Amino acid sequence: MSETSLVDAPTLPMSARRREVLDCLEAASGPLSVVDVAGLARLNANTARFHLDGLVSDGLADRSAEERETPGRRRILYSAQPDAVGPRSYRLLAEMLIGLVASVAGVHESAVDAGRSWGRHLVQRPSPSQRMDADETVGRLQRLLDEIGFRPETQTLAGRVEVRLRHCPFREVAVRHPEVVCAIHLGIMQGALGELRGPLEAEGLQPFVTPHLCVANLRSAPAA
Repeated sequence: MSETSLVDAPTLPMSARRREVLDCLEAASGPLSVVDVAGLARLNANTARFHLDGLVSDGLADRSAEERETPGRRRILYSAQPDAVGPRSYRLLAEMLIGLVASVAGVHESAVDAGRSWGRHLVQRPSPSQRMDADETVGRLQRLLDEIGFRPETQTLAGRVEVRLRHCPFREVAVRHPEVVCAIHLGIMQGALGELRGPLEAEGLQPFVTPHLCVANLRSAPAA
């Protein structure tokens, strides 16, 4: 059997009872009241309300007041968010797409080029007249990598800057296809640094120096 999971792990843990309440909302043809859900799920009203409000807090359901033209107190109604939960298989999709890319000749350079394009697009650009020094250049690169999820740390060693990526947000795919995924990561840094027009460039990336650490090296860029 393949080691690749066909379904991604759920992002929100949910009790069986709350899952049952959400099932009631998803199966309904329209919004339901607390009393409606309590009857369908065989709960008392307070327990039904507790789970319904929890679903709203998690962004899995909507709460609204009943629209009515006759006098009287309007009921509070609940409805499920469309496609809010359910199996997702993005990891499997990534494996299939990366496998396809890896079969193409010249994959490393193509992956680096793709990363460069995204790096230029994602980084916070300086104004046309702004001159970036090394500290500001490293700071903006570090913010970009942190936003992606790499949890980077930087340090200067013998005139070179070492960027330690302490968490790979694409690790499950990267360990199988480093020739594609890690090349994209290098390209992101190269594209971002090029867009910043600072005094540094990324010369290389050492993937998985330890099981959970990759290291990129920045050097002084040639004078324009």
